[in-house]
Amino acid sequence: MDELGTGAEAVKRLLDFFICGVVLVLLSPLLIISVVMIKLTSKGPVFFLQERLGKDGQRFQVYKFRTMTDVARKFDVQIDNSNSEVTLFGKFARRLKIDELPQLLNVLKGDMSIVGPRPCLPSLESEFNEDGRARLLVRPGLTGLAQVNGNIYLSWEERWRLDREYVEHQSLLLDIKIILRTVMVVFLGEKWGRKA
Repeated sequence: MDELGTGAEAVKRLLDFFICGVVLVLLSPLLIISVVMIKLTSKGPVFFLQERLGKDGQRFQVYKFRTMTDVARKFDVQIDNSNSEVTLFGKFARRLKIDELPQLLNVLKGDMSIVGPRPCLPSLESEFNEDGRARLLVRPGLTGLAQVNGNIYLSWEERWRLDREYVEHQSLLLDIKIILRTVMVVFLGEKWGRKA
């Protein structure tokens, strides 16, 4: 499998830091409003922390804005906006991916990259096929090839195939293309990515 060379990897990390800095500055009003809305519309903490799998199978805590009611639950299934426990602001935040923005902190820490396979729950590792295992060769990302090609409309096997395709063909140019397509998905929805 192709891996980025040392120089390209360093450039990728610099790009991660640059994008994080720009996004945090530009979206700081939105981040503040999100914190206020979460506190005003539901009881509980602002952030939701969850253990995920990172590069080489290392586990880390991923940060998200809380979008569901604050009750004890097991998170072993994917939750969509039709779930009654998703708050009113949570539905809005999920649709525009605002709930994912705190993961910029994970990128700054080095747990994640801007682009890469989405970090999955550790419980999913036992179900990985060869494609699924390949995704652990790189840092997980805020967005990835699967996320701009249908995401929730894809089976796990389809997502893992796209993740492996990313790992085998990763480049800075591909990262830029995925970032640009991500912007389109945010505004037009994941169905656009499925059809595009």
